[in-house]
Amino acid sequence: MNIDSSAADAHAGAPGLSPSLGGNGGGLSLLDDNIYTRLLRERIVFLGSEVRDANANAICAQLLLLSAEDPEADIFLHINSPGGSVDAGMAIYDTMNYIPNDVATVGMGLAASMGQFLLCAGAKGKRYALPHARIMMHQPSSGMGGSASDIKIQAQQSLHIKKVLLDLISEHTGQSVEQVTVDADRDRWFTAAEALDYGLVDQVIRSAKEASDEGRPAHKKD
Repeated sequence: MNIDSSAADAHAGAPGLSPSLGGNGGGLSLLDDNIYTRLLRERIVFLGSEVRDANANAICAQLLLLSAEDPEADIFLHINSPGGSVDAGMAIYDTMNYIPNDVATVGMGLAASMGQFLLCAGAKGKRYALPHARIMMHQPSSGMGGSASDIKIQAQQSLHIKKVLLDLISEHTGQSVEQVTVDADRDRWFTAAEALDYGLVDQVIRSAKEASDEGRPAHKKD
């Protein structure tokens, strides 16, 4: 999906995951490893950069690992992302639904484009936004090139992806497909409160305790 350029610049160079799990490496490798290992022990997965193949694979692996360790306990996916690859994002989305656990989502900072989609795709009743989070929704787009036949195929795929995403956003928000289509035609920005009203999240929270009290039930999704 399109990435807001200023948002992408703000996230450039920020490791989305521990370097050993697909981040960008650097002098803080050991510290990063310790941080993300500790977060996993708390059943917290963190998406803190552009959605791309490397960190999507790492996030999918973490979700599968946490589910294997305990197939009932909730998993918390924290999102601060300007968006990115549709295919990479859909891999995360499908894994969230594949495992038996409820995956609660927490929007913080910026959840734009594919970041917005993953935020609203969390377990119903367990989609949270911090008070100053910004959420941006728009339709996917991709560059096209090659022969006329190639461009036609790419256009067909683009329309298919657009329909799939708009249908899913409608399903997760309770908005009609027609309304989502209109709203996503251009960049649509939401405050946390506006995202709550729209159905992108279920609650605006100020503390982790609010999410843990609501988001760690004894029983998981049907």
